[in-house]
Amino acid sequence: MSYGLIFDVDGVLADTESLIARATIEMYREMYDVELTPEDFRPFIGTGAVRYTGGPAETRGISIDLEKAIAKRHENFTRLLASGLPLAMPGALELIDAAASSPDWKLAIATSSPAEKAAATLDAAHIPLEKFTAFINGDMVSRKKPDPEIYETTAACLALSPASCVVVEDAVAGVTAAKAAGMKCVAVTNSFSAADLAKADLVVNVLTEVDLEKLGALLE
Repeated sequence: MSYGLIFDVDGVLADTESLIARATIEMYREMYDVELTPEDFRPFIGTGAVRYTGGPAETRGISIDLEKAIAKRHENFTRLLASGLPLAMPGALELIDAAASSPDWKLAIATSSPAEKAAATLDAAHIPLEKFTAFINGDMVSRKKPDPEIYETTAACLALSPASCVVVEDAVAGVTAAKAAGMKCVAVTNSFSAADLAKADLVVNVLTEVDLEKLGALLE
């Protein structure tokens, strides 16, 4: 029997959540003279670039040009990404290699990020895309997490039932999406607390705590 192992990107494979927040904070400062903090963006982690960028503006009653704001945010993020900081999360590459070497597992990526941003992030983190069967990004779905569409689409691309798939997430919205799609979910406390992620089937502090045996046990 084949199983699917599906990874989110930001905060799971790549340590980029702080860079995303910084890029967006700089955008608000440069374009609207508004000073925000990473906490302003926490409710919108994992929901895609549109909600992440525009959510704090709605909360504060600020009017922004969303298209230009996202473009500036991406420009800032690309600059920060090129700084050469180590990005791969501990345990990520090892888990990918183990699954790719097993005949029982198919690998996929499912991220709410646009294709260009996701690809740049994966490249900077040296994630070997050639080991993945499917790469589903925010440009390929109409409804972002916490809607399950992205995970339903990924299961279809893997030719697997949702019940045969395990998702690795770091965001509350992602956990909600995975469970709504009928999948098992491992949550890593990189962006939210264990209490926030309690609806996941397994909560860990770092991916080095996860192996194929534990993932298989979730699906039995």
